[in-house]
Amino acid sequence: MSLTEKPIETPERVAFYDKIDKTSMTPLWTVLSNIITPEPKSGCLPHLWNFAQAKSYLLESGRLISAKEAERRVLILENPGLRGQSRITTSLYAGLQLVMPGEVAPAHKHSQSALRFVLDGAGAHTAVDGERTQMHFGDFVITPPGAWHDHGNKSDEPMIWLDGLDVPMVSLFDASFAEEHPKDEQPIYRAAGDALARYGANMMPVDFAARKKSSPIFNYPYERSRAALETMRKQEEWDPCHGLKLRYVNPVDGGFAMPTIATFLQLLPKGFSTSAYRSTDATVFVVAEGSGSSTIDGQVFEWGPKDIFVAPSWKWISHTPHNDAVIFSYSDRSAQDKLGLWREDRGNH
Repeated sequence: MSLTEKPIETPERVAFYDKIDKTSMTPLWTVLSNIITPEPKSGCLPHLWNFAQAKSYLLESGRLISAKEAERRVLILENPGLRGQSRITTSLYAGLQLVMPGEVAPAHKHSQSALRFVLDGAGAHTAVDGERTQMHFGDFVITPPGAWHDHGNKSDEPMIWLDGLDVPMVSLFDASFAEEHPKDEQPIYRAAGDALARYGANMMPVDFAARKKSSPIFNYPYERSRAALETMRKQEEWDPCHGLKLRYVNPVDGGFAMPTIATFLQLLPKGFSTSAYRSTDATVFVVAEGSGSSTIDGQVFEWGPKDIFVAPSWKWISHTPHNDAVIFSYSDRSAQDKLGLWREDRGNH
């Protein structure tokens, strides 16, 4: 017996398997090599979605159905190896959401954690648990599990952002709950910027006690994050596998900003090529600025601004920017860290 080879099937064994099958039992030795693998193994495949094409489809959908009727007008980015499962990786969901001028995506809440990364347009807003925030390009916005949230667009242009959720993880634990708010827009009882002022200035209310696992900051403005990268660039401290890569944090404990989803922003300067790298967290990459190419499991993907691509678990990846590039990414690393599962391979580094 081994972890990679199945025992020979004999007529007597097959007859036995058929007999116990009727009682909903299966011999471990016939499936062991499929469920405990020497390395990560799934149907997840490398893939890239071109934003210009996706935007054209989104705008077409905007003529077919309203945000209110759809609840959320979203085109799911389905991994080609996981079609029909609403997954971009085995554990994560991704979709592109459109809110047209004058529309409201109605208020609701659910068990799933959600992130938004703003890609196109300006002037729309999202409201989370009584506070409304304006959404600008590159902003990373969190909807914690169980938080009321709605979106609205009072600008004169369509707004598009990427949604990232832990839907497959919550489904795995069979822990999904959802509820609609009685009104399309929830009541607003906190001033805009309240959460960022309370928790985003290296300070915190004196008697603060964390009640949720997510960061109490729910909008991490791109302007601030981008400026941090630019300041750090001056040190010329480039990681061979990542360039300059920062993770978004929860100011309460310094951990990841979301309990199940890890989020990052990295700068790849012109003329810099990363060394090959792999890790157990399948990762979704979103190009904020620049253009370049990434080699994933031997396949080359050319990308430009706002394109989205995915690297499966434990597949080698390297990046070569054509000019200065900034990339947002998210993965399930925060969940894997907590479970003691996360592993990386930096090649010779």
